[in-house]
Amino acid sequence: MKKILIFLLIITQGVLLSQVKVTFEITAKNLSDDEKIYISGNHESIGNWNPKAVSLELNKKNIWTKKISFPKGIKVEFKFTKGSWETESQIEPGINPDNYSFVTNRDTIISISINYWRDQNPPKVFGQITGKVEYLTNIEGKGILPRDVIIWFPPSYDESTSRRYPVLYMHDGQNIIDPATSAFGIDWQVDETSDSLIKENLMNEIIVVGIYNTTQRRSDYGHSDTGYAYMRWVVNELKPLIDKTYRTKPDRENTVVAGSSMGGLISFMMLWEYSDIFSKAACFSPAFKVDRFDFVKNVRNFDGKKKIIKLYIDNGGIGLETRLQPGIDEMVQSLVIKGYELDKDIFYFIDKDAEHNEPAWANRMHKPLLNETA
Repeated sequence: MKKILIFLLIITQGVLLSQVKVTFEITAKNLSDDEKIYISGNHESIGNWNPKAVSLELNKKNIWTKKISFPKGIKVEFKFTKGSWETESQIEPGINPDNYSFVTNRDTIISISINYWRDQNPPKVFGQITGKVEYLTNIEGKGILPRDVIIWFPPSYDESTSRRYPVLYMHDGQNIIDPATSAFGIDWQVDETSDSLIKENLMNEIIVVGIYNTTQRRSDYGHSDTGYAYMRWVVNELKPLIDKTYRTKPDRENTVVAGSSMGGLISFMMLWEYSDIFSKAACFSPAFKVDRFDFVKNVRNFDGKKKIIKLYIDNGGIGLETRLQPGIDEMVQSLVIKGYELDKDIFYFIDKDAEHNEPAWANRMHKPLLNETA
C-alpha cells in the first residue's frame, strides 16, 4: 500500500509540474454594467472556441481577470468576446484581431487592453446579393438549435417553370451569399461565381441552399452527437422540405454538400455517412484531424466497399491553414490507400498564399464548380 501511495504521489506531482498557470488581465472600456467578457480559444480550458464558455471576473474598475491552467509546452490561441462572435473584441473600429497566441513555457501574466467591440463597430459590407434568394426562418430540428436557411436560385428558375435543378447544400449559410449577414462583411460570393459560370456556359444551373450556423457551430459540425443530429436533420427533414417546396433533382447524383473548416469536416462526414443521399462534396480548409476531432481514424477503420463519391479538398498555407494541413494530408493518404484515385475521385488543391477566411474561399469557389463536384 505504501508503494502505491508513493507511486500515486509521484504521478500527481508529475501532473502538477506539467501544468502552467496563466493569469489573464484585460483592461476593457465601453462595457455596460450588465456585459461580461469571455475568453475563447483552442483548448478545453478556454472553451474550445465556444464564445461563451469561460467568463472573466471583474476585479477592479475596467480590469477583468482569470487564472487558467494549461498543459506545459502547448501553443494556446485565443480571442475575447462579450458572449458571441458578433461581439468579439477589435483592435480598431471594424478590424478584428488575429488570434492572440503564446506557448505555455512557464507561469505568466498576459495583459491586454481592449478599446473596441464588434457590435459597437459593425463591419463594412462589401458587395451585394446577385440573383434571386428566398429565406426559411427559424427551422427547428431534433437535438439542434433552430436556424435560418437561404436559398439561391439560378437565372432560369422563374422562366423555365418545368425545369428541375441540382442542389448544392452549404454550411455557414449566412457567410456564402449575403455580405450583410457574413461574419466579416465579405461573403463567399457563391451567387456571383455561380451566376458568371452559368452565363458563360461553364457549369450547369444549380440551386444553392445555405444553412445558417448557430452558437453551437463547433458541435453541429463536429464528430459528436450534435453533429450526427445535425446530419440527420439535413437528410431527413431539411432536404425533403427543399425537394417538396422547390423544383429540385432530388437523386444523389444531383445532391452535393460543401463547407469550410469545421464545415468542411461535416461536409465530408455527410458524404461519407450518407453516400446514398450525396454524391459529391467540396471541403475547403477542412478540419479532418485537429484538436479533439479526428475523422481520419473513421476512414482508416472503414472496411466496407468503396463508396461511389467525388471529393474536392483544398487548403491554404497561412495561419490556421498550417495546423489543418497534417490532418488533410493524412485524410488524402488514407483515402488513396482505400482505393480512391487523385484527379478521378479526389480533386486536391493547395494555395500556399491563402489565409483561413471568406475571401480566400471565395477565390477558390470556382474550382469545385468547374471540377464537376457541384
